[in-house]
Amino acid sequence: MKSLSEIETTSKRASRAIGYSWGIAEEIAKAIRMLEFSGFPGIKSLNQYFKNKDKKAAKNLISLSENNNFKFCPIILGVSFVDQIKTLETYKKIRFKEIEYPLLFIPFLSRASEIIGKKILLKFDGKEFLMNFNIGIRSNFLEKKIPSIGQNVEVIFLENMDNFNDEEWKNLYELSKDTFVEESESLKKGAAGAGLTDND
Repeated sequence: MKSLSEIETTSKRASRAIGYSWGIAEEIAKAIRMLEFSGFPGIKSLNQYFKNKDKKAAKNLISLSENNNFKFCPIILGVSFVDQIKTLETYKKIRFKEIEYPLLFIPFLSRASEIIGKKILLKFDGKEFLMNFNIGIRSNFLEKKIPSIGQNVEVIFLENMDNFNDEEWKNLYELSKDTFVEESESLKKGAAGAGLTDND
């Protein structure tokens, strides 16, 4: 089994060899490492993308908006997205007409989630991916076939909230109070101030 270090190094070198700058190649390598770590087919996706990528897709770093009616390279889009995340999060929801090999876009969203401290939901073609602060990725993606294109892609910024209601929290807190220690007279005397033995 290949180590994550091997995966990252080889992805970086291969990306540079196909024409990306060393800086972009490093970003690609981190992305593939994250995909493989999370159980997604990163190496396979990258190989297929390099073999079939559309030369007409946007390849230069661009300014993104709420609605983006272009066909995007997932890597350049990912780098642009992370660079502009502080502005983009104000839109709440961002739409992209088409993204090539959208699985490659996911790690960049994961990093963006960590930067802004919010979960990010990615939706396209009935598939959903939830980014959790660059710690983990949840998904309903169970297919072996790698999607070569994502259409009508939505990126949604989720507000932070508890996964439990007030009553559930109250019940657990009341139970936790059984561990509280009542102060005895000796504890009160020992804890309050310096006591009678203070020489200051």
